[in-house]
Amino acid sequence: MKRKILITGGAGFIGSNFARHRILMDDDVTIFDNLSRKGAEENLEWIDDETPGKKKRFIRGDVRNFDELLEVTTDQDVVVHLAAQVAVTSSVTDPVYDFEVNAGGTFNVLEAVRQNGGKPLVIYASTNKVYGEIEDISVAEGEIRYELIDQEKGIGETQSLDFHSPYGCSKGCGDQYVRDYSRIYGFPTVVFRQSCIYGPRQFGVEDQGWVAWFIIAAVLGKPISIYGNGKQVRDILHINDLISAYDLAIENVKQPGGEIFNIGGGPRNAIAIWREFGPILEAIHRQKIPTTYSDWRPGDQKIYISDITKVQNDLGWIPEVGVEEGIHDLYHWVKKNKTLFI
Repeated sequence: MKRKILITGGAGFIGSNFARHRILMDDDVTIFDNLSRKGAEENLEWIDDETPGKKKRFIRGDVRNFDELLEVTTDQDVVVHLAAQVAVTSSVTDPVYDFEVNAGGTFNVLEAVRQNGGKPLVIYASTNKVYGEIEDISVAEGEIRYELIDQEKGIGETQSLDFHSPYGCSKGCGDQYVRDYSRIYGFPTVVFRQSCIYGPRQFGVEDQGWVAWFIIAAVLGKPISIYGNGKQVRDILHINDLISAYDLAIENVKQPGGEIFNIGGGPRNAIAIWREFGPILEAIHRQKIPTTYSDWRPGDQKIYISDITKVQNDLGWIPEVGVEEGIHDLYHWVKKNKTLFI
């Protein structure tokens, strides 16, 4: 079934991959992006190169501009809201901008959809940071990684929200608005509280997109600074698996009510951010990678692993790309496209 799909932040890492995928499925895709992120223009060129002759359009706009959103959300079947300020550290140094983009921008998207009177599915990319430091769970510190003591499946959707850092607050605000607009105004929504997403077209930097940044830094010979002790654990998820989850949401979520899913690689794809990731990367890179250690960042979780039981049961989704396969894939993409990062 052909659909009209609007993707805010459609020239970013997740947005460009998803846009290409849905354009190739012959959907009518509108990419809405202000092109402020590094690599956004290159991503647009890549989409064009990958989808010759396919119907698509790009609109340069900003989610802080309500009038622009009111125009582009008209007569859409699906709105995938990915536009965001994405770094915790940037939110601390400029909380006003962070709030305007993440909280205000998300509100603008929802209100534009409501005022247009349609009932499109709205998918919102939230974050595991809405759970804060998760201080109420039992964690053991091992030699190379932290471990969850009583929650072997990971953190579920019933975990208490604890917005820590301006970024956590702004994304959490959007998270809750998306859910409530579904309940109050009657259009279906899905909130994906995403763990660490990685893959090709990711222009990671030191304070955001750590998997890509470590690989880019290694390839370019740049120093790597580890915040904390490197034992922090995250469940990483390859972009191809995230796209599959978005597809399943589009196919299956029809009713209003505000669905929320924790989504990440799950326990099978959990890895210590340097103590385990580092040796894998050094083996691929075939040389030792120099690192330094810095203070912990605000709100940094010692361990976060998504309990993906709900999304598996409700949408029939399961990640397929393993950790080492995914890291190899991203490493070889970065090396092949080294000039993009110089």
